[in-house]
Amino acid sequence: MSETEIYLIDADVFISAKNRYYAFEICPGFWASLIHHCRAGNICSIDKIRNELLAGRKTEDLVQWVSNDLPADFFLETSSAEVISAYEEIMLWVQRHPRYFDRAKAKFATEADGWLAAYATASGAVVVTNEQPRPESRNRVLLPDVCTHFDVTYKDTFFMLKELTIRFDWAGAI
Repeated sequence: MSETEIYLIDADVFISAKNRYYAFEICPGFWASLIHHCRAGNICSIDKIRNELLAGRKTEDLVQWVSNDLPADFFLETSSAEVISAYEEIMLWVQRHPRYFDRAKAKFATEADGWLAAYATASGAVVVTNEQPRPESRNRVLLPDVCTHFDVTYKDTFFMLKELTIRFDWAGAI
């Protein structure tokens, strides 16, 4: 990994981790590592992802973690001219793509994925998502397929953890 590589995290990374393999009570080290690597300049996300995450119940542990524990600069602004221009290009491609059903295009337009791909396009960041490509999909516009079309590198959570040499060593007792 280069020193300048930045990982831009999709909402599904947070949600899947919380609901499954890195639940707060099971693996607090995962969450601490995100904060550590944010401060080191390696991991971040965007304001639109923050909005999606905060749409949950206020008492939910992920909502509280995003609100109370993440550094203010974890979620980057998407308001730059470069990001907006890339977003417009992505949305135009999606809207003109004959494969996708209109409902898939409409749903994609309401989500943060297009903004995530746009930010990565403008910044050269690596998108981290658990979604898998499905180029034949008609019902859903998937982030990896958008990334592929726009030459944006995307990886999964485990690739990012390996690249950043994050380890969850167990030092506790039974």
